[in-house]
Amino acid sequence: MDDGMGTAIAARLRELARNLYWTWHPELVAIFRDMDPQVWREAGHNPVEFLLRFDEQTIEERATSLAVEARITQAFHQMRSYLEAKDTWGARHAGPLLAAPVAYFSAEFGLHESLPIYAGGLGVLAGDHLKAASDLGLPLVGVGLFYARGYFQQRMDESGWQHEEYAVSDVSKLPLDLACDEQGKPLIVSVEAGSSTIRLLIRTAQVGRTRLILLDSDVDGNTPEDRGLTANLYGGGPEMRIRQEMALGVGGMRALAAMNITPGVLHLNEGHAAFAVLELARCLMARDGRSFAEISEEAAQRCVFTTHTPVEAGHDRFDPSLVLRTLERLRSQLGLGDRELLALGRVNPQDDRESFCMTVLGLRMSRHRNGVSWRHAQITRAMWKSLWPGRPENEVPIGHVTNGVHEPSWLAIPMMPLYEHYLGRDWMQCMTQLELWDGVEAIDETEFWELHQILKAHLVEYVRRASDWQAQLRGRTPPSQQGRKLLDPRVLTVGFARRFAPYKRADLLLGDLDRLERLIHHPERPVQFIFSGKAHPGDQVGKKLAQRIFQISQDERFGDRFVFIEDHDINVDRHLVQGVDVWLNTPRRPREASGTSGMKTVLNGGLNLSVLDGWWLQGYDGQNGFIAGNGSEHSDAAYQDKIDRQSLFEVLELEVAPLFYQRNGRGIPQRWVAMQKHAIRTLCCRFSARRMVQDYAQLCYLPASGGLMAHIPGQGDNGLVKPS
Repeated sequence: MDDGMGTAIAARLRELARNLYWTWHPELVAIFRDMDPQVWREAGHNPVEFLLRFDEQTIEERATSLAVEARITQAFHQMRSYLEAKDTWGARHAGPLLAAPVAYFSAEFGLHESLPIYAGGLGVLAGDHLKAASDLGLPLVGVGLFYARGYFQQRMDESGWQHEEYAVSDVSKLPLDLACDEQGKPLIVSVEAGSSTIRLLIRTAQVGRTRLILLDSDVDGNTPEDRGLTANLYGGGPEMRIRQEMALGVGGMRALAAMNITPGVLHLNEGHAAFAVLELARCLMARDGRSFAEISEEAAQRCVFTTHTPVEAGHDRFDPSLVLRTLERLRSQLGLGDRELLALGRVNPQDDRESFCMTVLGLRMSRHRNGVSWRHAQITRAMWKSLWPGRPENEVPIGHVTNGVHEPSWLAIPMMPLYEHYLGRDWMQCMTQLELWDGVEAIDETEFWELHQILKAHLVEYVRRASDWQAQLRGRTPPSQQGRKLLDPRVLTVGFARRFAPYKRADLLLGDLDRLERLIHHPERPVQFIFSGKAHPGDQVGKKLAQRIFQISQDERFGDRFVFIEDHDINVDRHLVQGVDVWLNTPRRPREASGTSGMKTVLNGGLNLSVLDGWWLQGYDGQNGFIAGNGSEHSDAAYQDKIDRQSLFEVLELEVAPLFYQRNGRGIPQRWVAMQKHAIRTLCCRFSARRMVQDYAQLCYLPASGGLMAHIPGQGDNGLVKPS
């Protein structure tokens, strides 16, 4: 090694750490972890913070003593090759038509647990969207807000009541940079909101080939209230919320302009960002000297709007007086009267009592609109048909692009060589080709089953560590020190992890505790459960639901086979989807827009047990998982819960458990393994983020930019065919 090699190794590690490319490349994570596993855990799996804990000499010494220099060099050159590649899917299929990038606006982005600017599924989906766009080489830039205090950390007290704790992120320990002008001065944009002007600092993150812009209001010159505007995700009341959404939409557009980025298409991920369309209209008016009426169609043509929920509470609504007060300056610049502005966010423009809805604004001011599953598009057309009076419901112009997950981010490390062996080394580049997955049928059943058992053992170890830590936080003796062993890796393991919103019915099985006890302690076919999830800080019903699940986990009747993991985040999700046997999904139909957690489970060999809603309505074929209920919908919620609970118990007792415990002479559940492989073969192609982003490019981005694109053979579910 020459005198400069050590410095080069440290510099390369720092460059690798500052691009979130590492979040979906496990060989990189392994390098950091292997250098010091304890410090890696203490640093929250954050390589920037990890490296800050060592001086350069120590980094060099550790790299040498652990013989990881070659791995670092290889990973560094692999990332460089990835970033500099020219022959990408985007270059081949979209480059000539998407002359300007897509600006993808979202209130949250879930890229990794070490960057806590996400609350749940919406953010994780946005993070997967950015990663898939990077892999495809699609020109796209993300736009969001930097939440210094992030979303809350969940802590349960002795009674199981949820408490919210907030920790301020140290930005120097995050992979973020300041956007600067030619003189190196940080760029700041301003948004006029009511009687004050919000100043926003522009931070950026690299997500592979994709850039993410994050706006931060903690800037000198702002009022104390505005300095805290972007501190918390979904914090405060209506006035803070509308100002946050002005910062995201209007501020995001101005940040793009300050960075000399002129997007060809705006993709609004939910209504939170809908004010971006009004700022686009203002810019077009200033450019051409035309009126709002003259440019509104052009602005709408360039906008893609995705709605994610059929639940009314998920659609932001503001009092008309608050809207007029906050948007006074923008309204004047658009040349609109008060009623004209409010009409853009009202279903009935003539109703002066109607509130202003951000979803309505997004739908009115976009010409490319979609739900996130086939069923969700149906529900969305029914919800908003009044916006198109006189049209039959089935002709309401709202289509769908079904959600997908970014496989490299959720695939367990031991699964990678298995797929490479049976599907080919380039399988990730070909995953949208259905015929690729036929290779799964050739996987040796013993090899597959043993690998799944290894993943399950890893999950059990993680749950035990997490449970010990949770007990210590409450001042209790950890289970391991009591001689207890939570969970048994030989037992059928069911996982449930999502937001504790009442309609998701996390407590469905808890309606019959005696039957649940018999199921858990069945002498021949026992079942164990792992639950995790957060309730929104303002949702008292959701908090009571979380409390009940926590209390069941402490009940001696259920022994060590019902566990609750606190503080649900991406890290918890990753462990669960990689190790459970069955993923449980019990929403009250038809409120599940899509869902994605069950898709992640399939990739790792888990099976789904779900009601027929969201993505599972499209994915289930009768042989690739299990269903609870018969798909019926009742207006009486209590009756619906009763029949669904009965069905769920019956499926677990009579279908799932018997199939899992039916073994051959070598201890292999052959029919279970056959179902696992069939699930992978029939679902992974259709529900990948790669397919999802290709669909957005084909069905939305290119038409919005004025380009046309032929359908790409071999893609999965493109949202055009009614599921059987």
